[in-house]
Amino acid sequence: MNFELPAEVCELRDRTRRFITEQVIPLENDERQSAHGPSRALREELVGRARAAGLLTPHASRELGGLGLSHVAKAAVFEEAGYSWLGPTAMNIHAPDEGNIHLMEAVASAAQKERWLRPQVQGLTRSCFAMTEPAPGAGADPSMLTTTSVRDGDDYVINGVKWFITGAEGADYAIVMARMEDGSATMFLTDMDRPGITLERSMDAMDRCFTGGHGVLRFDNLRIPASDVLGEPGKGFRYAQVRLAPARLTHCMRWLGQARRAHELAVDYARRRQAFGKPLAEHEGVGFMLADNDMDLHTARLHIWHTAWQLDQGQRCNFESSRAKVVCSEAQWRVVDRCVQILGGQGVTGETPVMRIFMDMRAFRIYDGPSEVHRWSMARKIVQMAQAAHEGRA
Repeated sequence: MNFELPAEVCELRDRTRRFITEQVIPLENDERQSAHGPSRALREELVGRARAAGLLTPHASRELGGLGLSHVAKAAVFEEAGYSWLGPTAMNIHAPDEGNIHLMEAVASAAQKERWLRPQVQGLTRSCFAMTEPAPGAGADPSMLTTTSVRDGDDYVINGVKWFITGAEGADYAIVMARMEDGSATMFLTDMDRPGITLERSMDAMDRCFTGGHGVLRFDNLRIPASDVLGEPGKGFRYAQVRLAPARLTHCMRWLGQARRAHELAVDYARRRQAFGKPLAEHEGVGFMLADNDMDLHTARLHIWHTAWQLDQGQRCNFESSRAKVVCSEAQWRVVDRCVQILGGQGVTGETPVMRIFMDMRAFRIYDGPSEVHRWSMARKIVQMAQAAHEGRA
């Protein structure tokens, strides 16, 4: 594995860093934000700035107007974008849109791409991904899917409730997972203004970096034409894996930028702040935390780059993406938690961005699969591989 980036990726990374510093961070305290994320007006301004800078939707294919970044190139660029909690929104690489764009490029028909994907790549529309449900429905276990789809002539009729649907409020279209009559799952595309879709409420959450927040959606006899099935009927669970493995990794990339920013703020504070006759950084307890931060950041970056490289080689990386998701989410959380401790009172107030980063990041260990589920899945695979190796030697 070669860790040296091509010159054009280094240039794009550096250009992204300047854009975030000069064009995005100054808007972090803009009043056009609420507990449920940036407003439509703020998002449009941010997207407009990224478009003018030539940095909009860089992960999309060149055919659709993106930059066609490899996974390794995304690792470099997305980390820089994530340095500000508004950066991914500006560059149109935030969840769930980033993962939906990837899925649509891989699975959607030509007509579906023109109708839904191309405007999204241009930053004109947003989307949501409707899979998670209240109990007893699907959560970390997607096989518990309770939303139903019944064929009725040329349509499918969808009924069910989804929740924690990121970006639901104000989304232009949705990808909806529903169970078929034979027990399989199918993905459906739908405009959000179709009759039968109700946004019941937006859920109050610790994070507030996602445009549209997290919503509760109800589908009452929602009619979706068979032409709006995404991919093939019955292959919803398979397509979910197409989306989830890269999406887990891009979460790690973006949050690495936030963790790095918190660490840099903590280092600067520890260097300047005096206590007991010397700078905080010269006290062993604080110095050790800074060293641990550096190791955690480096470990997270190595896992990201290694898994991104494997994806670029065309390898199936469900196991590796699970491992990266756990390692990165927990390492990056430790970094930010230590930064709060180092900053003391400033770490638990809005005097620095660290409190905001802390609150936004906590959910990272839960969404796209809690750490415990990934560990359980990995353990099963580890045992299966050991069993296969044992039987091969027998």
